[in-house]
Amino acid sequence: MALKIRLARAGSKKRPYYHVVVADVRSPRDGRFIETVGAWNPLLPKDSAERVKLNAERINHWLGNGALPTDRVLRFLNEAGIAKREARSNPEKAKPGKKAQERAALLAKAQEEAAAKLAAATGE
Repeated sequence: MALKIRLARAGSKKRPYYHVVVADVRSPRDGRFIETVGAWNPLLPKDSAERVKLNAERINHWLGNGALPTDRVLRFLNEAGIAKREARSNPEKAKPGKKAQERAALLAKAQEEAAAKLAAATGE
């Protein structure tokens, strides 16, 4: 049975509150789970100690039994010092889109032509 440590949404409309749960990967997000191992309240300030609550002992137990945390939960575990999350780098994501690159190339070409005309006009 493949296990995940993931978030299960609770709270009312526009007032999210999440439980950190250990669940089978096949069960739905807010469906059946094995154990609750923490909570996350995104409405609290980021520096608040009660924003993320984790039961480190139970999380270590489940990690030892092969449970894999989701990316968001792994961020929480990294902040708590329970698990290590490697920094990600995607330099391709920062590049402009295809159309923006085409527009930049056309603009550069137009500027070169204008500079050449200006040089020709001042040279004569």
